[in-house]
Amino acid sequence: MKIMVTILMLLVLLLPSTSAQDYTQLNLPEGASARFGNGFVKEVQYSPDGSRLAVVTSIGISLRDTTTYREVALLAGHTDSINHIAFSPDGSTLATEGEDNTVLLWDTETGTLKGVLTGHTAGINDLAFSPDGKVLAGASWSDDGTVWLWDTETGELKRTLTEHTGLVDSLAFSPDGTTLVSGGQIPDTTVRLWDVNTGEQKQILTTRVVVADIVFSPDGSTLAVRGEYQAWWFWDTETWELKWTLTPKDEVWYVSVSFSPDGTTLASGGQHVNNAVRLWDVKTGEQKQILTGHTERVRSVSFSPDGETLASGSSDSVYLWDVKTGEQKQILTGYTTVYSVVFSPDGKTLSSWSGDKTVRLWNIKTGEHKQVFTGGMERVISVAFSSDGGILACGGDDNTIRLWDAVTGEQKQILNGHTNWVRSVAFSPDSSMLASGGGVGDRTVRLWDAVTGEQKRVFIGHTHVVESIAFSAEGRTLASGSWDDTVRLWDTVTGEQKQVFIGHTDFVNSVSFSPDGRTLASAGRDQTVRLWDTVTGEPKQVLTGHTGRINSVAFSPDGSVLASGSWDDTVRLWDAVTGEQKQVLTGHWGIVTSVAFSPDGRTLASVSWDGTILLWKVAD
Repeated sequence: MKIMVTILMLLVLLLPSTSAQDYTQLNLPEGASARFGNGFVKEVQYSPDGSRLAVVTSIGISLRDTTTYREVALLAGHTDSINHIAFSPDGSTLATEGEDNTVLLWDTETGTLKGVLTGHTAGINDLAFSPDGKVLAGASWSDDGTVWLWDTETGELKRTLTEHTGLVDSLAFSPDGTTLVSGGQIPDTTVRLWDVNTGEQKQILTTRVVVADIVFSPDGSTLAVRGEYQAWWFWDTETWELKWTLTPKDEVWYVSVSFSPDGTTLASGGQHVNNAVRLWDVKTGEQKQILTGHTERVRSVSFSPDGETLASGSSDSVYLWDVKTGEQKQILTGYTTVYSVVFSPDGKTLSSWSGDKTVRLWNIKTGEHKQVFTGGMERVISVAFSSDGGILACGGDDNTIRLWDAVTGEQKQILNGHTNWVRSVAFSPDSSMLASGGGVGDRTVRLWDAVTGEQKRVFIGHTHVVESIAFSAEGRTLASGSWDDTVRLWDTVTGEQKQVFIGHTDFVNSVSFSPDGRTLASAGRDQTVRLWDTVTGEPKQVLTGHTGRINSVAFSPDGSVLASGSWDDTVRLWDAVTGEQKQVLTGHWGIVTSVAFSPDGRTLASVSWDGTILLWKVAD
């Protein structure tokens, strides 16, 4: 096989990097008009000269200048998520590998695309540059156990290593460049050492577990190997004796490690009781420091070349630490998983809640944060605007509903009554009432006076979590969808149950009234959207097409279009009258959790586990 490096100026023009100022327009899917959010952090890595910090996210790679830590480029040329990156030793080139089975080479100074390595149809599991930068090693994603060595100048395949008997998951060159180390998965579970010049196998270390990561200390005296269950082994490279181990215990999992440039200190990140970063003495294995602050699992750690700063990345943020004092130097925020969106009534603001335990208000025009609500709740589960846009209601896992002033950010009221998580909230059209649905152990729908906070009614009937609620246009009817597979209609004045819709064969995740109130759409885990006649209670249509559970449905303001978002990573638009599928919107790289129309019906917002909000032009 011969892999050709194609350096095409046309390709550079087609796949440009974009500065932080206009990232909302970067590399958008067809039909999308903007993207808000930076995705969630998957990896952080300093360039060898320390001038750049690469933050790998679910939407691309953010290159930051380490003097100011401002974004200088956002690299987005892959058509699928990015799995691995590697800086060349001189820091001038960044190699990236994605699930689209391509390796892209980027200029780290300008952010432009330098070349494309194609031909490997199985994808690549890991990348590593040789110390002189002349060789790039790649581990095949297939079970044939191959490792490829390419000439980085010509793009030619230099050598293929084929002794592994299963998938190869990790690679590392020794600091002197003479040895390549590769780690295998079941049924192989070996660490193999190769002579880079001859391709001969020099030694085999047997671990009996899946080898997930390999790291050399800077002086080459220690080899760190991560196995399954996040345990690390540290080998002496002279004698190949085991020096010490990091073994998970008490729910402490070590996902990533990084050696300091002088090789004396090891940093570890993972899933800990307090999501801490830990510093260890490489010689003795003793713990030196615990750095706390992250609120999510630490996925990646990386020392700066001078050893003075440590970068750690979790799904919510990137922390920069002073290695000597252990103090936080800086926090780079804006990276997270987004779960739900709601437009303000004037269409100028979008509210989202996410995995970083915040509710954010976004300016639709600029994509900037207008307001961030924090505090009180460990996790926000549902949000809703009042009809005038002045109040934001948030339901969470502390069993309360909190009402915030959307302009000032001041918390106005806390509504208590639910005995479990508040899974859903909704204002009545005139905002005089607020409805809420409870989680496991509660299973109630509650009606509140939105002005006084007084609880007016409790609707009992569901036998499982109430996942979604919606008011009809006149506010007299409230719909609730539950994990008991039913949809129920309630009279908000009398408190009576009006209808029970039975037809879904699994959890109901979302309900939405048509503007005239005569049709109710419901969707759930059975991968169907169902339309119901709210007067007769009869089923009208069943819409099929999604290949994963459906999380959200929403009618357009004129009632002509129904949107749905699914675990199949797509948003689908349906003709609300005929039930015909009009369009499939692709572009998210993760589960679509929520969809919402703007008040004028021209824009559809969708959010995903990829950490972004996409805005779509509904007309085209």
